[in-house]
Amino acid sequence: MALGVRLVQKVSSTRAFARVAPHLVPAMDRTVHKLTRGRVLLSAQMLPGVVLTVPGARSGQPRTTPLACMPEHGGDAASGGGDRRNGEGRSGDRREGEPGSWILVGSNFGRTGHPAWTANLLAHPDGAVISWKGRDIPVRARLLAGAERAVVWEAALKFWPPYAAYQARIDREIRLFRLERRDGSA
Repeated sequence: MALGVRLVQKVSSTRAFARVAPHLVPAMDRTVHKLTRGRVLLSAQMLPGVVLTVPGARSGQPRTTPLACMPEHGGDAASGGGDRRNGEGRSGDRREGEPGSWILVGSNFGRTGHPAWTANLLAHPDGAVISWKGRDIPVRARLLAGAERAVVWEAALKFWPPYAAYQARIDREIRLFRLERRDGSA
């Protein structure tokens, strides 16, 4: 692992980072994403990222949030591979090399409350759209629980070890969501 990545992981595990990052990182990401017409997400230089747009849980107004994500390709250990009964996760629904689903981790940088975007996904699981590498993809969100969550949580800890520090300093269970393409999103 590169020295720069280890340094960022160490810094991002601190409480000071948790106080500053929720205000600074999304603002920078939104600005760069807008200026590049969705082609660049600044934080994605370190971790893969999406820009999530979902109606607000209370207002119903579109809410846009840049987020780190864990892309899942069909063979990933954490991947549920989509719900084949409903036709989700089919390889024909995506471009070659694109993930079939994405995991979002509601860590809120280890702060006490759940991030607002998680409440929005719970209220409108079929109303979400992600921007992935400049392409808008309608998705369905599913909150993970039980054994499925445990498997994905272990994969998330391998993917970004600071999640363990975030979980250790809060009482709430960090929400994990799997975003799967809605039917017809090509």
